Amino acid sequence: KDPRSFIREQTRIKPVPHAEEIRLHVADEAMELWQKTEDELGALGLPPPFWAFAWAGGQALARYILDHPEIVRGKMVLDFASGSGLVAIAAMMAGAKHCRAVDIDPFALEAGRLNAALNDVAIDFENNDITTGPAPAVDVVFCGDVFYDRPMAAHVLTFIDRVLASGTLVFIGDPGRSYLPKERLDHLATYTVPVIGALEDAEVKKSSVYRFLPLR
Repeated sequence: KDPRSFIREQTRIKPVPHAEEIRLHVADEAMELWQKTEDELGALGLPPPFWAFAWAGGQALARYILDHPEIVRGKMVLDFASGSGLVAIAAMMAGAKHCRAVDIDPFALEAGRLNAALNDVAIDFENNDITTGPAPAVDVVFCGDVFYDRPMAAHVLTFIDRVLASGTLVFIGDPGRSYLPKERLDHLATYTVPVIGALEDAEVKKSSVYRFLPLR
């Protein structure tokens, strides 16, 4: 099995709708690709192919980073649950010193590497769950679209609090998903973002960027 060849065969190169400076390998049809991924690996119950789309929260973060490069310029950055690598790519294009992109899906690892090469940036991609370890030694952490279900939200929140306690800034990109901890967020910007209707129940969504606030 060759994930890189599979990704090339099942996606097309397109500019990101709300960050057209960046191009990604993206799929047109979510459910069909999900089925093909399971067939390719000979396994059922795999997670959705998050790596194959530019999600609303990631697009908002990418746009904000590109428009406000001072938040990453010369800094060490982590893109948590990186998916396609969109946010990591935006950070490097905006002048980050180094970016580590982490995701638990091995397909995201290969998709991210392909997308980084496509945009001529160098990123360290890692297939790993870092939520139970020590806070990463970086200056800024970005989290896009991570509050989509209750267990995931609770798990991520514990990780974010550990990151904040270490003195690291955390930025969130989210279109207002059900488990977003709004009381902990400092709103920075809102964008109207084109999305895949079959994935998001709409063709366009309002997606916002926030700075995550420490516990008081």
